[in-house]
Amino acid sequence: MRPSGFMIDMDGTIYKGSNVIPGAVEAIDLLIKEKIPFVFLTNNSSHTREYYSEKLKKMGFRVGKERILTSTIATARFIKERRVGKKVYVIADPDVTKEIEELGIKSREDDPDIVLLTFDRTITFDKINKAYHYIMKGAELIATHPDDLCPMEEGYDVDIGQFIHLLSYLTGTSPIIVGKPSGLMLEMAAGEMGVDKNGAVMIGDRLYTDMKMASNAGIGSILVLSGEAKMSDLEGSDVEPSYIIGSIAKLSDILKKS
Repeated sequence: MRPSGFMIDMDGTIYKGSNVIPGAVEAIDLLIKEKIPFVFLTNNSSHTREYYSEKLKKMGFRVGKERILTSTIATARFIKERRVGKKVYVIADPDVTKEIEELGIKSREDDPDIVLLTFDRTITFDKINKAYHYIMKGAELIATHPDDLCPMEEGYDVDIGQFIHLLSYLTGTSPIIVGKPSGLMLEMAAGEMGVDKNGAVMIGDRLYTDMKMASNAGIGSILVLSGEAKMSDLEGSDVEPSYIIGSIAKLSDILKKS
């Protein structure tokens, strides 16, 4: 049975840093040709959809920003739909803050109801300290994604996971996290494609976000070995991908079987 749509991770799946994964452009072109719905997903909330769209175009992908769902966009929509009228204190890069404002959420510092934490490369002690005090006064902590580290071309950068742990520990509260592996991200992605989420398939390179999201939801998954995960990582893992391929270049082989 052919999938209703594909949710496709980006870094490690279709590119690594500034280098496209060989065969990735052709794989996406095949989905376009076959009219199979797809959306790119990324937990990285340090950049806007416009940024990712331009990056993909430069690599040869024929896609616009409407095909991209960042954890920032998903989280902003979650707040708009399920926290109607709440005041939000936004911790984000300037460009990302602007994108969030364009979705109708303006950062507030007058007793906010929500602290929205993204991957902010301009984060400061002042921002974290304000967040702590707002949460202690009753604000809800909502974060875009749980990742502790962000893959870079050479190694990793510190991601927002440690800041989530810090604020949770200091305030004794549990955050809401919207990005992968949360089912909230899956719901948003299926909505973007206009398909039944139960028939969708996740393609990605991380066991604990991409594959975990699919496993939690009981949907199909394809692990690519072009990024973070290695075959040895599957030993003792609590997730079992539906398929394992060397890279997304082999997606056509799976489509032939469906």
